[in-house]
Amino acid sequence: MPILIALAAIAAGILNTVQTGANASLNKALDQPILAALIVAFTNALIYLLAAPFLGLDWPGGSRIAAVPWWAWLGGAMGGTYVLAMILLADKLGAAIFTGLTVTAAIVASLVLDHFGWLGFVQHTAGPWRMLGGVLMIGGVALISLT
Repeated sequence: MPILIALAAIAAGILNTVQTGANASLNKALDQPILAALIVAFTNALIYLLAAPFLGLDWPGGSRIAAVPWWAWLGGAMGGTYVLAMILLADKLGAAIFTGLTVTAAIVASLVLDHFGWLGFVQHTAGPWRMLGGVLMIGGVALISLT
């Protein structure tokens, strides 16, 4: 894995945790979770529009749109659900537990998706080392949760 790609992924992970605090603070200040979520969605759209000239924006034809699997259209709804969960739960759980739970759940779900090759992922068998990694993630969240 090229180092720049790894560094970009690490930066995205850090930003994910920082955004959790920012979004929870926005909700706390406004005391309106839906308004906070709408502001998050608006700023997301703004970032996408600002990135478009650098990454390209080419509208696909009807045949490409028709070829999209039905479940692929649900990604935005899943992201919106995650943002609402972040806004409503992160302040109550704290950054470490909220991020630990969501990242660990994502790792375990990723192991299943990779093992079966679901949702378009290339199949990667969940061998003993991958499964041990998932168990260690769960153990790590359990340790972080202890007060």
